[in-house]
Amino acid sequence: MSTMKLYGFPPTRSIRVLWMLRELGVDFEFVNVSLAAGENRRSEFLALNPAGKLPVLVDGDFVLTESVAIVLYLAEKYADKGLLPAELQARAQVNHWLLFTATELEQPLWRIARHTALYPKEKRLPDEVPLARKDFEDMAAVMEEHMGGRQFLVGDSVTVADFVAAYTLDWANEVHLLDASPRLRRYMDRMYARPKAPPRIAEALASVRT
Repeated sequence: MSTMKLYGFPPTRSIRVLWMLRELGVDFEFVNVSLAAGENRRSEFLALNPAGKLPVLVDGDFVLTESVAIVLYLAEKYADKGLLPAELQARAQVNHWLLFTATELEQPLWRIARHTALYPKEKRLPDEVPLARKDFEDMAAVMEEHMGGRQFLVGDSVTVADFVAAYTLDWANEVHLLDASPRLRRYMDRMYARPKAPPRIAEALASVRT
């Protein structure tokens, strides 16, 4: 059986998949695709993902994109590791928090990034930034309340939802959006204190810049 390959770039959502693979303890090869050098626009990479985005997982002849889809695939493939509950309602709650993170938390972060850094200056809409920050803070308050008395998002042990959420919260922390969310900061810190946790975004960014 061939070794899985993870195509990624350190500061991106590739971290979610890297974290999942580390926690699973499975063999994989990390293939660095430099966004700074435009390697994601090369024909050989576009053959894997025509969208030109990271991460991409290659498992034999199977190619999968989108970080949440990939971590769910891995959780299903290695079901014996227990990172996706077997019980129907607990699994539904994991899916809930995965979708909540990807839609309610991540999307405002993308809006902030696009209108402060990613878009050319002439296309940025400064008024979008405070609106996006408020949208994030409102939804972070929902997760903050949920985490009262909890160590993990669902149940009493770590699940795939925790890896996705912790990375997203670290992103939010980078733009000072967790100041009013002490539970989420503590939760994020606990997750990144795990022995197999990946580098945090700031560390990953520093490694790219050196």
